Amino acid sequence: MSARRRTLAAASLGSALALALAACGADSPHDSSTPRTGKPSASASPTGTGHDHSSMPGMDMNDGDGLAGEKDGYRLTSNAATLPAGKGTDYRFAVTGPDGKPVTRFTVEQTKRLHFYAIRSDLTGFQHLHPTMADDGTWTAGLAALQPGSWRLFAQFTPHSGTGRSQDLVLSRTVTVPGPAATTPLPKVSTTTEVDGYTVTVRGELMAGMAHPLTVTVSKDGKPVTDLQPYLDSYAHLTAFHEGDQAFAHLHPRNKVNGDHGGPGLSFHAELAKSGNWRLFLQFRTAGRLHTAALTLHVS
Repeated sequence: MSARRRTLAAASLGSALALALAACGADSPHDSSTPRTGKPSASASPTGTGHDHSSMPGMDMNDGDGLAGEKDGYRLTSNAATLPAGKGTDYRFAVTGPDGKPVTRFTVEQTKRLHFYAIRSDLTGFQHLHPTMADDGTWTAGLAALQPGSWRLFAQFTPHSGTGRSQDLVLSRTVTVPGPAATTPLPKVSTTTEVDGYTVTVRGELMAGMAHPLTVTVSKDGKPVTDLQPYLDSYAHLTAFHEGDQAFAHLHPRNKVNGDHGGPGLSFHAELAKSGNWRLFLQFRTAGRLHTAALTLHVS
């Protein structure tokens, strides 16, 4: 099992954090296994000059929880501080290494070299994408339409070489989508939710900073679902974001993959470093269709 399938770092002051989920709150789920096309322009390609980016728009320098724009010499760089509202758009970025140059070699994890996530500050509009990379190290993520407000964009990757080789990293930046931004209240804490006719139930009492088992059960019309198909080398993909600061967490179930026979129970090893409410997004596939379920979980 790769390091990314285990708990992913997402803790303040360097604490280990793992958990995740995937789904699309009020918006429709969006997976970019077939991303929007668009060649990176020269002007959009970060140069990786090694300059101090601490004052760059969208660059947070705090470390931990996936909220940092830089870690161990690796930076998430982009010229885009704003994105248009109400229409699909390409977001171009690069990952630069400790030498200041764009990284072009990444380890394949969960069938992809890089995973990309977008979430609005009120934890709506979740998108999980798989961008394409140009030869110069510029990535292009084809985002679906964004609503006005502040958005945080995460890149999750493992460098294939250099000082960060085999190290799982999550870096993020913020962008502004201009226009009137109405905040959507976070849905109440619940152990169950429905999506596309499926009922997803979560069981587990989580405490901040402690590892606990978390079980997700999928049913339909009152009957257990046993035909989950592999998605990214697993039967589900779980991403979570912390209310207030959008701290990131992610993991996959520990169930062994055996063809299109997943479910109904999915077992996770979860550790969330922060107390409070987390918005969970669970992605799973049946009959070739990707479903995204969302619910709010409280961590003591």
